[in-house]
Amino acid sequence: MKHRKRNRCCRLCDIPPGQTTRIRCHHAKGAIRQRLLDLGFVPESEVDVVRRAPLGDPIQCKVADYNVTLRNAEAALIEVEEVSPESA
Repeated sequence: MKHRKRNRCCRLCDIPPGQTTRIRCHHAKGAIRQRLLDLGFVPESEVDVVRRAPLGDPIQCKVADYNVTLRNAEAALIEVEEVSPESA
């Protein structure tokens, strides 16, 4: 039986550009949560961090086939895990 290594969890705002992650859950409430879900930030979806603004806020993410820009405060509400090379 092959054991799966548990991936490290962190917030989307902590991910460096060029890295792919998978959304685990949201900590947002109300209208912000609904807007993030509408934009495609749903659990189990993959998100690529494309780039950051020169001062670090906001960040550009690729979800599905489009790019979305989030403030760090919004990205801090999304818990993600690293995508292992075997599952990518």
